[in-house]
Amino acid sequence: MAERSTAAVDVADNSGDEPLAAQAAQATADGVDTQNGQAADGPMPETDGERSSAAPAAAPELHSGHKLARRYRLEECVTRLDGFSSWRAMDEKLRRAVGVHLLPADHPRARSVLAAARSSALLGDPRFVQVLDAVEENDLVYVVHEWLPDATELTAVLAAGPLEPHEAYQLVHQISQAMTAAHREGLAHLRLTPSAILRTSTGQYRIRGLAVNAALRGITSETPQRADTEAIGALLYAALTQRWPYENDAYGLTGLPKGVGLIAPDQVRAGVHRGLGELAMRALANDGATASSQEPACTTPEELAKAVAAMPRIRPPEPAFTAPPEYQQTTYQQGSYGRPVPAGVTTVQSRPVAPPPPPLQSRTGRALKWGVAALLIAALGLGSWQLADRLLGRGTQGESGSSNNQPKNNDAPKAPEPGEALPIKHVSVLGNSVKPEAADKTVDGDPGSAWVTPRYVNYAAFGNLEQDNDGSGIIVDLGSVKNVSGIDVNMYVAGQTAEVRAAAPDATGPTTISGFTQHITKPARTDQRLQTTLEAPIRTRYLLIHISELPSDGTGGYRGGISEIKVLGSAS
Repeated sequence: MAERSTAAVDVADNSGDEPLAAQAAQATADGVDTQNGQAADGPMPETDGERSSAAPAAAPELHSGHKLARRYRLEECVTRLDGFSSWRAMDEKLRRAVGVHLLPADHPRARSVLAAARSSALLGDPRFVQVLDAVEENDLVYVVHEWLPDATELTAVLAAGPLEPHEAYQLVHQISQAMTAAHREGLAHLRLTPSAILRTSTGQYRIRGLAVNAALRGITSETPQRADTEAIGALLYAALTQRWPYENDAYGLTGLPKGVGLIAPDQVRAGVHRGLGELAMRALANDGATASSQEPACTTPEELAKAVAAMPRIRPPEPAFTAPPEYQQTTYQQGSYGRPVPAGVTTVQSRPVAPPPPPLQSRTGRALKWGVAALLIAALGLGSWQLADRLLGRGTQGESGSSNNQPKNNDAPKAPEPGEALPIKHVSVLGNSVKPEAADKTVDGDPGSAWVTPRYVNYAAFGNLEQDNDGSGIIVDLGSVKNVSGIDVNMYVAGQTAEVRAAAPDATGPTTISGFTQHITKPARTDQRLQTTLEAPIRTRYLLIHISELPSDGTGGYRGGISEIKVLGSAS
């Protein structure tokens, strides 16, 4: 049964469906906003499978400083194409940057653009750049959308090189899941190019132009799910190889050699992750390619998302820590002071060693030497007498059975026992804003899996983001009140500032730090393992392993997490 995209409502039907390969073959570079590195979507010529409507009306003559609805002040035109223009603007009411698409009200695609924008706004999925307003006013139609000043286009990211496997996995995982949700609501993108994908400073990928970018250009498709799936495959292919998977160059990327067709990513670039390369081929098989495995082709975003979820987990790269400079001894510390230094050996000496002072030869000097010697002899004699007296006294007391003897070793207090591992009923993420879906990995019994935070930049305290002002961590629910005597936590990486807290025995489902009033450990930088045994057990049902600061990954970013949690104690 043929699918129908809502991306371009009221646009004439197409006679056929040419996959994205035909679109990309003649794609031209997109316009770039040099102010923040986000590119506005550039021209994409029509093909047999995507037909633009009649000749567009002339774009309205607008200029910087023009104000829409007495609110949106146009600042910079980033695209002017095919009868419409795109601008960076300022929302003076909320004092924030926004993006604006503008076209005349009598433009042949004005109605479909308004319909697509309103449908996209109703989705409300944070993985997409949100449509904020869609208005027809004063012979103009304009669509206002979010502007992300801290985000980077995938075009710019790939210009620096291919992505490492974990980052490429995150790209295809997030994009395929987002497009699965969109298609469930009847929305297609139809223009999923590298310029439509933005990576935020926290490492999340967001999609802009859902339905709207295609409507602006009059692009439709009889099989929108297939078109979007192939586009995701092209994005993954480019992320792995830094090459566009078609013959023509596009989006700043070099195309494949002419006449050879679509070849596997590991034949383009050495060291490509095999599983991800096969996944890209399964998505691109819509263009007639043969997947490099026996698995069937993925023809919908949902099938692709399931294939990604079925892959073995790809761990993020270990943080690169800079080794401290090697300690170098001085010649004096090496025991070679005054000896000749062999050739090729470097010595370190902070300042020249002064020669010893000349001996005292005068009468006063000789008297001083004899005085010092007499004092030393007296001190040694006094010390020897006191030592002998103490030894004799101790022997006498021992013979008389004095009670001043030291206590025997078997009378020393015993170290507290940590207890047995308690069953954990449920775990969740503090605040539920940092990878809540991965919380169960901290209690799955596999030290190789972990709850890992996104990569934050500039600030160790979770990027100083408003929603993460209290840090994050894992809340442990034991199911009922237990006697907790210890905790053993494998941290994802050393150097995290962490503490362990417990809620009061009568607490019911605490979700904030203030709900955990009993301090088990103090905040401190941890090693790879956080382990403690209490002198006296505490009664609680809920514990919090709280992380307030993340360690540097050596590249200007910060990331941490927890691999495995064990709570020790007894049920009664």
